[in-house]
Amino acid sequence: MTEFIFMLTHSDRTVPNARAVYDEVRSSGLRYVGFKDIGLPIPELRELARAIRADGREVMLEVVSEDKDEELRSIRAALEIGVDWLLGGTHPDEALEILAGSPARYCPFPGRVIGHPSQLRGSIDEIAADAAALTARPGVHGLDLLAYRYDGDVEALTAAVNERSSGPVIAAGSVDSLERISVLTRVGVWGFTIGGAIFDGRFAGAPSVPAQIESVLAAIG
Repeated sequence: MTEFIFMLTHSDRTVPNARAVYDEVRSSGLRYVGFKDIGLPIPELRELARAIRADGREVMLEVVSEDKDEELRSIRAALEIGVDWLLGGTHPDEALEILAGSPARYCPFPGRVIGHPSQLRGSIDEIAADAAALTARPGVHGLDLLAYRYDGDVEALTAAVNERSSGPVIAAGSVDSLERISVLTRVGVWGFTIGGAIFDGRFAGAPSVPAQIESVLAAIG
């Protein structure tokens, strides 16, 4: 089954009321909950992560900082926060040094990532080759693919990356409809993230966040 990761984020930032929103969805069937490295101070993210893990869920932090030094600071912060998965980032050499010995599953971005909110650029062959090279590296668990932030054939890209990767592929960013979810499940990605689309009320049950989450969970069975 394809996994749904609910991100407490909008416009690539953790929402200010992330803890209150999480409290609304604690009784849902979610297995994974995440947030970004931008938007809330580390102490609040640490408490949020503690609450998520106390409920038996796994915590994902996605790094979207454009600056290299800020990205590496966020990776160090992820260890302090105590996340289970570290998604994103574009400096795997330095990240792997920081993460050495950590149990966190590291899934960097393949391809050329620009801007904020993050966009994916490059040819399908280039991105798929990068995906293969990244997942061949010790310490890289999988990939965080900005599938719907790509300016080309998203299904062909996702299929190529999924085929070339030796670890789980998580489709992140702009998954805002059941049609897009259907594409991702058909290709066979391990999981996908949704944050802003739920806060924007794009799914059945809106404006209720818990109801929209149940709609997405029902769509993936």
